[in-house]
Amino acid sequence: MTRTGAALALAAATMIATSLPGSADALALSDAPHGGHACVRSPEPSAGPARTVLDIARQGKEQYGLNSVLLKVTVDGRELITTALGESMTGVPAEPDMHFRAGSVGIAYMGTVLLQLVDEHVVGLDEPISRWLPDVPHADRITLRMLGSSTSGLHDYVTDPAFLAELEAHPFRHWTDDDVLAYPFSHPLWYEPGTNWSYSHANFVLLGEALEKITGTPLDKLLEQRVTGPLGLRNTRNDFTPEIPAPVLHAFTSERGVYEESTFWNPSWTTARGAVITTDICDLARSAQAVGTGELLSPEGFRTQLDPGTVGLGGPTDICPPTVCLHNTEALHFGFTVLVENGWILQNPSFSGYAAIQAYLPCEHLAIAVSTTKGPGSPDVNTAELIASQIAARLAPDNPIPAPAG
Repeated sequence: MTRTGAALALAAATMIATSLPGSADALALSDAPHGGHACVRSPEPSAGPARTVLDIARQGKEQYGLNSVLLKVTVDGRELITTALGESMTGVPAEPDMHFRAGSVGIAYMGTVLLQLVDEHVVGLDEPISRWLPDVPHADRITLRMLGSSTSGLHDYVTDPAFLAELEAHPFRHWTDDDVLAYPFSHPLWYEPGTNWSYSHANFVLLGEALEKITGTPLDKLLEQRVTGPLGLRNTRNDFTPEIPAPVLHAFTSERGVYEESTFWNPSWTTARGAVITTDICDLARSAQAVGTGELLSPEGFRTQLDPGTVGLGGPTDICPPTVCLHNTEALHFGFTVLVENGWILQNPSFSGYAAIQAYLPCEHLAIAVSTTKGPGSPDVNTAELIASQIAARLAPDNPIPAPAG
């Protein structure tokens, strides 16, 4: 299952100690950004923070029984380490340039586009979505802000037992927006829109549809024009089929009770059509930095992305259980299509055997990107986030990323 909201659900679910000294010799950084360069392993470090990160990744791979670990860490956009451990398939080594599914990272891109449109005075965040999506239930009470901040009150189809049963039985099924939205639309709202917080993939499916209506541009083209193109993310793209561009990082999972390959299970249910992206680890690190610095937004837009009004919001009610309606704090809250956790700005997709995280800590200019694939005995949590939390503990001990609860 997708666990974009998993870190926020920590309350319901969730040796060389090294900071980041500023000297170039201590960090052993490369001056070459991803840019036009191939995504390849950096030279194996013998000491320093880069060696610490490598040792964490190696230990994590063994501890969690992972098939593969891909990672890249940068400081000020300069490479600290890029590596790949393990295998994609039996006898096929994992490589940094292999492509994998990035799930909710595309949600952050949609949020970025909407905030750009707000910066350009094309739309206002507090306009009701009935202007563009008049047939959506409660559209006159749900605003664009509520979609991006996940405060609409819509149920999450990804946790709906009926949806889960169908997904488990038919992992290759193609899902349309109407297919997935039928599940939350069959339930009453958890709360009056805008008055509480609960994670729902339905918000982001609707956000994608609204962006297409607002701009008159297909979502995949819109994200390319406004996000992946300007950032030089040449290995990040949407696909309308289960295709993954070569070279492929293969995934396996035990979530249906038997360990099996899940690489080409259909991901059409995961988010809005046009934002179902694949990427590589170098693009993911670049993405972490760009989203985490608000590179494509105005200062005002970036402040909104970090807190669109969610801090202090949320909590269980008589009809909304504590596992659904969660309290957002300054230290741990959902921003506008991103998670803000102890100063880190992140997204943490996990589904169908793939797990990843992009995380950026502005105060240290530190980006961490990790992608993992599971072995038969791997824990049922985001294992990329487990490794990233250990890296953060070493490189930025004052700003830990809490490990996901299992």
